[in-house]
Amino acid sequence: MTDFYRLVYTILAPFIRFFFPRRVVGLENLPEGGAILCPNHASFWDPFVVAMALPVDSRLTVMAKDELFHYPVVGWFLRKVGAFPVKRGGSDLAAMKTALRALGDGSRLLIFPEGTRVEEQGEAEAKGGAAVLSTRTKTPMIPVWCGPKHKLFRRTTVVFGAPYTPQVAGRRATSEESRQASEEILHRIYALSEVDGWK
Repeated sequence: MTDFYRLVYTILAPFIRFFFPRRVVGLENLPEGGAILCPNHASFWDPFVVAMALPVDSRLTVMAKDELFHYPVVGWFLRKVGAFPVKRGGSDLAAMKTALRALGDGSRLLIFPEGTRVEEQGEAEAKGGAAVLSTRTKTPMIPVWCGPKHKLFRRTTVVFGAPYTPQVAGRRATSEESRQASEEILHRIYALSEVDGWK
């Protein structure tokens, strides 16, 4: 974890918690080593809400859409806080290698399985990237519910679910096994929406 990330976390955390009050449930589900965090994606603020729900020393790495890195200042900032680009709509070998390296180093890799923002379950199918990484490295996927579209001062419960590591027959997952694992993690994410941490 870089000093720059710690600085940004320290500055942003109070603002995020003030404007988007949230209660965190299930941090005990996070393993000590590498993990693939898989949240739902309803809002631009989701990466910040999830990051600020984690301890500052979580070694978080974020896979973000390539278009964001085309803006010089934004791209510089994202790289400094540990994000890396992925080109959507196809196989991005460079992004996969970066993700594999991060998991190998014991980082927690944040990937939005739906690949884009959606307001309701079923608007987008889960992409296969998280499942492929999980089956290839035997790293657990952690379903994360971070609430619906965030509104100022609306209370949200961020829920980290139980680890899920897909089982495959061979050394690598088949396309069907990856599809099934992708559907399963998406199901587990939205099942967490029923948890009410404000009771």
